[in-house]
Amino acid sequence: MTRRIYQIVLLITLAICTALFAKEIQHSGIRIEHLDKIAHFGIFFILAFIMHHAFKWPMWLQITLLASYGVGIELMQGMLPHRHASFADFIADVLGAISYYASYILWRTWRGNKYG
Repeated sequence: MTRRIYQIVLLITLAICTALFAKEIQHSGIRIEHLDKIAHFGIFFILAFIMHHAFKWPMWLQITLLASYGVGIELMQGMLPHRHASFADFIADVLGAISYYASYILWRTWRGNKYG
């Protein structure tokens, strides 16, 4: 895919994620401890993947932008009556983004050693 397609996918994904982060969660009765942290981690891992392919910006800038989005999400959730802000969710966001970039660096290193 081209960078332009990834940019469009990133905008659509950010819009969907923002709507989902604002939505009231209905519990089905099944409780998985820290499921919201796992969801935050996974979503930001995926956002980092898409952003990495959408722009040629330095990784530190992409992580900073994703962390800023995480702060914005938590501030928004803190203002909603049916949600609450969580520093732990923000940490999960940042760790999800950093994990993507660390995985990418490890993969590139392994690939370079394997074929270099």
